Amino acid sequence: MSGKIITGRTVEETIAKGLAELGIKRDNANIKIIKEPSAGFLGLLGSKQAEIEIDVKKQPLDFIQDYLLGMLKIMGLKGEVDAYVKEESTLFLDVTGPQMGVLIGRRGQTLAAIQYLLNIIIHREFKNFGGRVVVDVEGYRSRREKTLVRLAKNIAAKVVSTKTDVVLEPMSPQDRRIIHTALQDNPDVTTHSEGENPNRKVVISLK
Repeated sequence: MSGKIITGRTVEETIAKGLAELGIKRDNANIKIIKEPSAGFLGLLGSKQAEIEIDVKKQPLDFIQDYLLGMLKIMGLKGEVDAYVKEESTLFLDVTGPQMGVLIGRRGQTLAAIQYLLNIIIHREFKNFGGRVVVDVEGYRSRREKTLVRLAKNIAAKVVSTKTDVVLEPMSPQDRRIIHTALQDNPDVTTHSEGENPNRKVVISLK
């Protein structure tokens, strides 16, 4: 174990200090007590502080990969989860296996819910983690992105020809972002979102 050395008045206080500095929970920490505190003569002379060595059991990527694998097992699904860091602090989880459509759901709603849950979990377990988790299943996200980009361009052309705004169906934040990005450089139309989640929609209008 090669971790961080922390000192404090008591063992518990020192452990709490170490957990706070690493931004993790106790069940994800390797803790070794190096020295117990001692009061010294008359509680003053020669007193010694507690000293511990603390380290992380699992880094965020390994932790969230194992968590998702556990979810698959609970759901009775046999799949593999490839995990890697993408775009600096984005933890990307790519799920493959049979019968994975249940993880995607209607228009990706189940997948979006799983991703939302995993982001809550990772930030709860690792207080200092400033990134995000992205989950894909059998390449669904890339296919969905291509479909949405094509839709955005077709609707933009319709708006230009009819000179009438078009309101798209409710979409997840990620899908709306794809629409906005696809048309952000279009010289003829503009986009904005309106409504409240989960019924928030993208509106495509003539500039």
